[in-house]
Amino acid sequence: MIIDFHTHAFPEKIAERAIEKLSFTSGGLIPQTDGTIDSLKALMKKDGVDKSVALAIATNEKQQTAVNDFIKSQECDEIIPFGSVYPHAENAIEELERIHSMGLKGIKLHPEYQQFFVDDEKMKPLYKRISELGLVVLFHAGEDFGYPAPYHATPERLRKAAKWIDSPMICAHWGSANMGEDVLKYLCDIPVFFDTAFGYGTMPKERAQRILDKKGADYIVFGSDCPWNAPAWDIRMIETLELSEAEKEKIYYKNAIKLLGL
Repeated sequence: MIIDFHTHAFPEKIAERAIEKLSFTSGGLIPQTDGTIDSLKALMKKDGVDKSVALAIATNEKQQTAVNDFIKSQECDEIIPFGSVYPHAENAIEELERIHSMGLKGIKLHPEYQQFFVDDEKMKPLYKRISELGLVVLFHAGEDFGYPAPYHATPERLRKAAKWIDSPMICAHWGSANMGEDVLKYLCDIPVFFDTAFGYGTMPKERAQRILDKKGADYIVFGSDCPWNAPAWDIRMIETLELSEAEKEKIYYKNAIKLLGL
């Protein structure tokens, strides 16, 4: 079984435009789906993925309700929706509560798209409510192809933020994209999870192995960042690492099952 904990999809009417914009901003990345849920499901079937967590991202206050309503509407046996809130919105906490009431199991926060530092004291009330509701929170972590430094979710900043969050916290992209040495320094000794999203083609094998050896398979979940990587690519990468079959099972699905309460 394989659960992909990091995927994205958009409503059909805006999917093409959204994919084109994100691809251009990120330097011409080639998407592996057309951005729709149907296309994601087709790639899942092709690559042997059983379930995917579809992550919403609210990039402004007005989007929150529509983004969360859409992602909830896509829930099915194969798709597990995560909502999002815009941290600067006056009703961010109320939207968190609505997400919880809708039965969503977690949220995605993207500090670059949403322009906030993860360790800003102003985030404490939001983190407190996330923790009280027991929502899983998945952060984009590290660099982003479409944004310049300074980055808003470095390993050092994420370590500080983790002290304010009592529910499960996932740092995407092997802890922080392109910041592997700081991941080893700041994040491998605290109980936060990493996903493997967008590792294929960007994460050196030797660095991935060191992170795995120090963090342990109990705190890693499989992710692809589809549509930007195909799940099969990140599966191929993981299969090259020194892992027992039991450790692979934890990464591919067992850790996700525990986090999602499946």
